Amino acid sequence: MMEFQEMAVIEEQPSTEGPIRKESGKRGRKPGRKAADKVDMRAKLERSRQSARECRARKKLRYQYLEELVADREKAVFELRKEFERYISWAKDIDEGRMPEGIQELLEQFGALKQEQ
Repeated sequence: MMEFQEMAVIEEQPSTEGPIRKESGKRGRKPGRKAADKVDMRAKLERSRQSARECRARKKLRYQYLEELVADREKAVFELRKEFERYISWAKDIDEGRMPEGIQELLEQFGALKQEQ
């Protein structure tokens, strides 16, 4: 025959582990810190303003640098275009059987360079 044992019901007690919630109905700042909070907030705002000023100054310098770089490149392009147009003019003069102005100095410079090498 089988014997039966009575089952005992064990009640669990709430554990005290984990975060304990306070049952206060208020949220937000705690009283008594207003003066310190205002000073901290003012300091934080001032740091933020200073950071924004520095950021704007860096941005201004970066744009100035880029504008100077673009101006230098545009100047170089203009000079190269001018030189290119001069060579085109010389080529036309040579095709027509004329000796272009300035070509003699250029040939002498290249001659001097070849002699040095």
